[in-house]
Amino acid sequence: MSNNRDKVTAIGLVVTCQMFHTLTFAGVALFLPLIREDLQMSFTQAGMLAVAATFSYALGQIPAGYLSDRFGPKRLFFTGLLGWSTLTLSLALIVNSLWAAVANQLVAGAFRALLFVPGMAILSSWFPPERRATAMSLYTIGGFAGNIVLSLTGPVLAGRMGWRSTFICFSILGIVSALAYGALARERPRQPGAQRVRLLDALHLFRHRILWVCSAIQFIRLNVVAAFNFWLPSLLLADRGLTLQMAGLVTAMSAACVAPSNALGGYVADRLKNPPLVIGASLAILACTSVMLALVESIPVLLLVIALNAVFMQFYFSPLFLVPVEVLGQRTAGMTTGFSNLFANIGGLSSAYGLGVVKDKAGSFSWGFVGIGVLCLIGVALSIVLARMRTAALEARQMEHASVLGETPAPPPRS
Repeated sequence: MSNNRDKVTAIGLVVTCQMFHTLTFAGVALFLPLIREDLQMSFTQAGMLAVAATFSYALGQIPAGYLSDRFGPKRLFFTGLLGWSTLTLSLALIVNSLWAAVANQLVAGAFRALLFVPGMAILSSWFPPERRATAMSLYTIGGFAGNIVLSLTGPVLAGRMGWRSTFICFSILGIVSALAYGALARERPRQPGAQRVRLLDALHLFRHRILWVCSAIQFIRLNVVAAFNFWLPSLLLADRGLTLQMAGLVTAMSAACVAPSNALGGYVADRLKNPPLVIGASLAILACTSVMLALVESIPVLLLVIALNAVFMQFYFSPLFLVPVEVLGQRTAGMTTGFSNLFANIGGLSSAYGLGVVKDKAGSFSWGFVGIGVLCLIGVALSIVLARMRTAALEARQMEHASVLGETPAPPPRS
């Protein structure tokens, strides 16, 4: 009974913490038009603000994965949320200095790196192997709930008391949730006799080609997510003429579409036992919607495209993170997740900065979203390669296991 209570408490607090973290993380994108005006930034300079946090966040992924596997995820998750929330509070106090804001986000991104891998590890540790894709999908539910709350309340609060005061309030909520997590959450005890991961184990992971293929798809995944999340409010305001309040409602609508899709994607992958199929199908749809975002002028049609894009943008999130863990094992799950997320955030950095440059040079975001569509088509091809590699790896592992036990190997999961 106590173990079940600890599970519910840990999962509930991780999801809640992620929700309050999203208020400040996604708040930068939503309030970007106001921040740009306040700090007198161009679109390219606004992209630099996103790049700063993403750059340090990306560099911290593998170290965070190693530390999570070595020492456990709870302390890292607590430190990451507390540090990020404190620094985003100070961002709201910076006046007339672009470079001070960039430096602030550079340090804040390093703390944010301590959230993702430990958070995923905490959630997956409480679930059996056959339900880990579903477990990983829970991590994003808090984020999507935070997006909805931000999109509905952020423009109203910013209109009444300014983006700075709104940001301070959101940051305080993050600090309080971090303290609650540190006081109440428990880590699942390690299995008796489980070996602690060594630094040499991290170096051995780099030899596995399947990890590199997954990382290439992760690069594409966060290219799409960052382009959509960071620049959608600006696209709606600058290219389509919507108000900040209307852009907030559209962002809330898209977040509401994303929230159930991630859990559904994890459930479908667990049921089909075929993550590459979910990955490839999602990327094929995203290729179409990304190009349509650039070409569609009608607002009602644009809203439909945004909703469809939102549904599949994170539909394959947990299946993609699951494949390396499935093939390489749970013991090094933190490092494989960190390695994959490193490349994901390099992709996010590329589109967060690149679409700002495209906007300044071309006058619109159209060519940037067409480029995102081309990347998604490359991802479809990589998902086919991933399916073959996964099948071969699982067949080899089953044959090895069967030879040790003197049994006939069972057929591997379909790809």
